[in-house]
Amino acid sequence: MKIAFVGKGGSGKTTLSSLFIRHLAANEAPVVAVDADINQHLGAALGLDEAETATLPAMGAHLPLIKDYLRGSNPRVASAETMIKTTPPGEGSRLLRVNEDNPVYEACARTVRLDDGDIRLMATGPFTESDLGVSCYHSKVGAVELCLNHLVDGPDEYVVVDMTAGSDSFASGMFTRFDMTFLVAEPTRKGVSVYRQYKEYARDFGVALKVVGNKVQGQDDMDFLREEVGDDLLVTVGHSDWVRAMEKGRPPRFELLEAENRMSLQALQNAAEDSYENRDWERYTRQMVHFHLKNAESWGNAKTGANLAAQVDPGFVLGEHSAVPQPS
Repeated sequence: MKIAFVGKGGSGKTTLSSLFIRHLAANEAPVVAVDADINQHLGAALGLDEAETATLPAMGAHLPLIKDYLRGSNPRVASAETMIKTTPPGEGSRLLRVNEDNPVYEACARTVRLDDGDIRLMATGPFTESDLGVSCYHSKVGAVELCLNHLVDGPDEYVVVDMTAGSDSFASGMFTRFDMTFLVAEPTRKGVSVYRQYKEYARDFGVALKVVGNKVQGQDDMDFLREEVGDDLLVTVGHSDWVRAMEKGRPPRFELLEAENRMSLQALQNAAEDSYENRDWERYTRQMVHFHLKNAESWGNAKTGANLAAQVDPGFVLGEHSAVPQPS
């Protein structure tokens, strides 16, 4: 299952995504975690110190390797240089699986040992001083989008992505790449404003969206969120001494997280698992192609000097039974 955590800056989405990742690991689910936020805090939330976080490889720095590997022997993609972030897979493309070893994971992922199991962590890489006035952050998360386009995951496997804050996710088609999107919202007018944006953008694409109310302190907060988001409110999370200790760099064992918050995390997993029955690989592939054609026309053709519409394989549908060509 592909899961996104979104919300405005400061809403607590990185904290909630890290708790969900820990919860999945405790339930023995295979997890690939991806930090796609410009502020790159997911590693720290998962317990890495500053030195360990600093050594995480940046996916954006390995984009040529990612493109070359995923292109495989696809005859419609003439070269890795003509691949853009929305290039869809086709016959001959190499696909990624959650539970495998491959050159992309070897270069871009690191194993993080949690209390109850190991997960793979990948990161886009931080927005550095050298990027100022030179490149757009969306080009960095392009590596994430390209990997998601070529990733095949099963019902008991999880890819959890901590997305960039606010509505920046709509700068590309990446917001349609997920089985479930959890929007973390505080019980304030600003807190629900991103929800309204997401709801509006996602409506035409069948994006499954649930709201996680965070920093909820009482019934009045609950009533406010219910009034603003209705049945999209899935669970709420209140104060947590465990989280406070984690933010100080001294987290207790995860099994000591408050019972009510463990129940909220289980509700998230249940919602994610329930969404599996609505998975439609044909629609997923169709949306992938839709955004690729839009990007090709608006900038991709001019940038690469190629007709990127020709990269679309009309007979190919990504799915759990898609063949995965092996490296030669």
